[in-house]
Amino acid sequence: MPSTSRPEPAAEEAPTPRRGVRAPERTRLEILDAATAEFSEKGFAGGRVDDIAARMRTTKRMIYYYFGGKQQLYAAVLERAYGGMRDAEAALDLDGLPPAEALRRIVEVTFDHHAAHPEFVRLVSVENIHEARNVAASPVIRARNAAVISTLAALIARGEREGAFRPGLDALDLHMLISSFCFYRVSNRNTLRAIFGRDGRQPAVAARHRQMITEAVLRYVRPGD
Repeated sequence: MPSTSRPEPAAEEAPTPRRGVRAPERTRLEILDAATAEFSEKGFAGGRVDDIAARMRTTKRMIYYYFGGKQQLYAAVLERAYGGMRDAEAALDLDGLPPAEALRRIVEVTFDHHAAHPEFVRLVSVENIHEARNVAASPVIRARNAAVISTLAALIARGEREGAFRPGLDALDLHMLISSFCFYRVSNRNTLRAIFGRDGRQPAVAARHRQMITEAVLRYVRPGD
């Protein structure tokens, strides 16, 4: 974040439909939106600050003012992308639900978030190509993602105590099981459509997939299965 001691760039550097300077937070969010679109389409190496500025009709100087540089902007995009998934999970009132129903809601929210945010899937795919260098360097991302494992661990423990889940479940394994199908059907939807002629974005297909992964996870944790 910029130092408050620095003067705000002149209003003419960021033309807007209305006169006057936009609120700093609104400007920052608009930069992040434009950068998310740019980096999710082209990756970090292919994404250009000039093109990000063009997407929102501003200048590179304005972007550097808010984020410092391309690397810092990319890190902020990743942190927000991961944070969106974690915010969706955190909004669930899991403690007020029976264990199986709480797990069902986690699966459904994960599915819905991935389906609604293909840019998140693309950003994660690109980061894996680059061996997670930016993710590894971000304590924010690591801390936010540790939270979902803690949430699942607590839910598993409660489910085992109440006899709703079988013993021996691992929180990270369960997280991977939930995320893998939700992620794959978005990350590979173009090749799946090209090879098999099925579009996972069609409502009937998406609804069937949502039910399938939910039932698969619930059967996996069920006692005696």
